[in-house]
Amino acid sequence: MLARLCLILMLLVGGARAQAADWVGAAAGQGSFPLAADGAAARIVTDPADHAVVQIAATDLRADIARVTGASPGGTAQVWIGTLGRNAAIDGLVASGRIDVSRLRGAWESFLIQTVDRPAPGVRQALLIIGSDRRGTAYGAYELSQAIGVSPWHWWADVTPLHRDALHVAPGTRRFGPPSVRYRGIFLNDEDWGLVPWAAGTHAPDEPPLGPKSYARVFELLLRLKANLLWPAMHRITRPFNADPANAALADRYAIVMGSSHAEPMLRNNVGEWTAPVADFDYAKNPGGVGAYWRERVATNARYESVWTLGMRGIHDSGMVGPTSMADKRATLERIFADQRAMLRDHGIERAPQVFMPYKEVLDIYRAGLTVPDDVTLMWPDDNFGYIRRFPNAAERARPGGSGIYYHLSYLGAPLSYLWLSTTPPALIREEMGRAWDRGARMMWVANVGDLKPAELATDYFLRLAWDVEGTRARPIDDVAAQWADKNIAPGQGARIAPLFAAYHRLNFARRPEHLQWYLPGEKARPSPLDIAQADARLAEFARLEAATDALTPSIPAARQDAFFELLAYPVHASAAANRRVFAAEAHDRLRDTDLAGATARGRMAWAADAQLRALTRRYNRDLAGGKWRGMMAMEPADGQWRSYRMAAPLLPAADAPLPGPKSGATSPAPAPTVAPIIVAPDRFAVSAGWRKVDGLGRQDGVLASDGSGAARVRINLPHGSWRMVVDILPTYANADGGPLRFVARVDGRRQSLEIPRTTGDRDWADAVLDNRITMPVPARLNGGAHRIALEGAGEPLLVEAVRFLPERMLDGSLH
Repeated sequence: MLARLCLILMLLVGGARAQAADWVGAAAGQGSFPLAADGAAARIVTDPADHAVVQIAATDLRADIARVTGASPGGTAQVWIGTLGRNAAIDGLVASGRIDVSRLRGAWESFLIQTVDRPAPGVRQALLIIGSDRRGTAYGAYELSQAIGVSPWHWWADVTPLHRDALHVAPGTRRFGPPSVRYRGIFLNDEDWGLVPWAAGTHAPDEPPLGPKSYARVFELLLRLKANLLWPAMHRITRPFNADPANAALADRYAIVMGSSHAEPMLRNNVGEWTAPVADFDYAKNPGGVGAYWRERVATNARYESVWTLGMRGIHDSGMVGPTSMADKRATLERIFADQRAMLRDHGIERAPQVFMPYKEVLDIYRAGLTVPDDVTLMWPDDNFGYIRRFPNAAERARPGGSGIYYHLSYLGAPLSYLWLSTTPPALIREEMGRAWDRGARMMWVANVGDLKPAELATDYFLRLAWDVEGTRARPIDDVAAQWADKNIAPGQGARIAPLFAAYHRLNFARRPEHLQWYLPGEKARPSPLDIAQADARLAEFARLEAATDALTPSIPAARQDAFFELLAYPVHASAAANRRVFAAEAHDRLRDTDLAGATARGRMAWAADAQLRALTRRYNRDLAGGKWRGMMAMEPADGQWRSYRMAAPLLPAADAPLPGPKSGATSPAPAPTVAPIIVAPDRFAVSAGWRKVDGLGRQDGVLASDGSGAARVRINLPHGSWRMVVDILPTYANADGGPLRFVARVDGRRQSLEIPRTTGDRDWADAVLDNRITMPVPARLNGGAHRIALEGAGEPLLVEAVRFLPERMLDGSLH
């Protein structure tokens, strides 16, 4: 009866959300499968006729079991890994009715893991891992690896598996898949400062970067994360992916679908492969030359599983060469679509997935009436800072090609890049990608992850959402972070670590460490709007975060110390030091003429922060994992490349300036007190239908989300005086294409309609994405006393960070 109950429970667990930790343990149970026991590991069996990726995954599973237990294959128990139709033994069990694959057959990237007694003569028990297709089978093998304690990041973040003496799989059947999003992957981009220096100097110095040795590690990670798509690195410093035929062949062995970015139509890396003059990359004037260039790639890669990017832009993330009027641009792109699709048809792959990305200026061409073939996926972009610019409308949702999302977790470009630390909150990823899912963008999701490190958590969460949107977004972010920390940093410490991730994201959401200047490149330098007291309060929060992180060190297993540094300690300490460096230098300049001793102390603090930052980065590059990551971490600002998009090096006080101490008996004057606004955080509001409270996002540990209807209400008592109300919202985009955000504020019953234009690329947009908020003053002036405040939807979705009340005299000054 107990075994039967276990089996029923296991069957109920099915689907993409099944949790591995629930079904593998150290102790044997009735009917359990001995994956490793008494020094012997189950034998792993595949069919030579199966796909190459199945053999790769099986080899990795053998190695993973050995890593965890130290056991060698032996005994009568076997693990059978196979794809339906490609494994004779498994197909025989299906034919005899021993196993039911009715829900698996024909499914996309799905698999089941099932125990079977006496599946063949001499085999007492088998654990079957059966895939609906080649990737489904590989995902099944790696799912078992995760279940026994091997993280997808075991190699990329040195998450060393912790030893277990035995591994027993509970009896029953577990089904996984199909995934929520059909194509799920990453874009390696802006690799000049991390991936390429690391690969060329440390990981694979014997091959031009990036080559098969490096991509093999990327492909393995993608499979372990249940991803299936890669846009390869494409800067001039990198050898084009397809310049080495071994890269594409390797991708096929790993069953990874290859695509290319919005600027690389037809799998062509223009910055490395187009050798004619830039002016000749003009389809209106040189269709023969450009067409031959594209046809060559179709001929070489038609035999591989690929997603073909259609359309045309400039050589490197620039506008299309040639046509100048909107009508000519539209006509030229429509001609290009037809010719590119003919190339695919000529090679028999007209049904291969195709995608068109209306990115940057191309979105304007699309809005002007561009006709895209219905079976081509429309890949909608964010604004490069995590806020999706456009969502599919009803007509676009009805297209057979569907829609996708191109999303940034790292970016090189205006107004300022963020290439160093990964600071996009998982909650923002959840809200924006969840909104995209709800509005029908379900065919393809790609995240620009930069150098991949140190974006491990964000990358993991993005791909987890893509695999199972509903199950993943239903979980509070702190729960997600705690579970991830348990698996990747220290078992049992997740509840202590999750608040540290939350504080890290909250502080850096207010201002990323790459954005600690409040002027844009080319403008006159100016200090931040924070006065000394405000900056000190921010630095104090960072100091508390650092102390709490350091307090964890004794609780981290020795085998996980490197992972702890990579995944948590370095981002925390580096972002804190970056803030100390900037704000201490600012305080030095502000105090220099009035408080030399205080200025001197601040100068020393700035220099100490700079030294700490360099030491932390040196440790990352030289000491971790025996020097494995040498060249990977370049702190911002790294160098003079792309200076127009990079933060300027902080101007520290002169190192040889006099550093007198305070005179005997003298004290430094305290900073002038700051008149702080009264902040009404989201948790104080009562909400009606149409509004909800969102965890893990904003400066107040949460935001209010509106779907465009209903109301959020609060009562507030203001001190004596004259006050103005401002509403802080996140710089999201309206449902209407290019339309403004709208909402209504009611103050004591008086209705105020507010509208915020959203023009990507203008100065208001730049200020908003660097600050991660838009501040909307409400016209009404308020006196002291009790007031009733309501925020009402006006048809557009909205994320409200807080409502603030400022003394009247402050409104013309800083709103920070």
